[in-house]
Amino acid sequence: MADKGGRPVRTGSERIRKLAQAALNADVTVEQVDTILEGLSETLEDLNTSTAKLNATMDRFNSTINQIDALAPRLIAVVDRMEGIVTRVENLVGMGEAVLGPLAATENAVRSGVNAMRRTIGL
Repeated sequence: MADKGGRPVRTGSERIRKLAQAALNADVTVEQVDTILEGLSETLEDLNTSTAKLNATMDRFNSTINQIDALAPRLIAVVDRMEGIVTRVENLVGMGEAVLGPLAATENAVRSGVNAMRRTIGL
C-alpha cells in the first residue's frame, strides 16, 4: 500500500458521501449551463429575427437608392430644359430693353418738349 503522508484514511461511507456531493455539484453546474444555453438560444432567435428585419430594411433602402439613381438623369434633363428656357427669356428681355430704349428716349424728348411748351405758354 502507498504511503498517504499522514493523511487519515477515508472510509467507504466517506468516499460515497464525497462522490454523492460531487455528483450533486455537477448536476447543479449542468442545470446552470442548461439555463444559460436556453437564454442564449432565445437571444439568438431574437437576433435572427432582428437580422431578418434589418435585411428587409436594407432591401427597401437599396430599392429607394435605385429609384433615385433612375430619377437623376430625368431631373438633370429637366434642369437642362429649364436653363434653356431661362436663356431664351433673358434674350427676350434683352431684345425688349433694346427696343424700348429708343422709345424711352423719344418719350423723354416729347415730355421735355411738352414741358417747355407749357412753360412758354404758362400752363
